[in-house]
This record gives sequence, C-alpha cells and structure tokens, in this order.
Amino acid sequence: MPNKNDNLEKKVSPPSFIKLAMRNMVRKGSKSISHFSITFLILMGLLILIATLGKPHMPV
Repeated sequence: MPNKNDNLEKKVSPPSFIKLAMRNMVRKGSKSISHFSITFLILMGLLILIATLGKPHMPV
C-alpha cells in the first residue's frame, strides 16, 4: 500500500508565476511599493501630457 507522503509529493506542482511574484513582493516590502508608485505616477503623467497635447483647438 502506498504511503500518504508519496501521494502528496506527486500532486504538488511547482509554484505558479503569480505565487512567486507575490512572495517576492512580500519579501521586498517597501521597495516594490515605491517602484509601483513611481511607475503609476509616470504613467499618469504621460497620459495627462498626451491628453493635453492631443486636445483639439476649437475656435470660440
């Protein structure tokens, strides 16, 4: 009769990319949060810049 540990070892798959990324984010802590916030601010700035430069000029 097979051992229970043998069955568990067969069913365990390697961690997915999302699990590894979450573990890495938790491990690095404030560094990843600061990188995320900097990226967010730059992206919002670029979107606002594109919106203001692309605004049509309607004569009044």
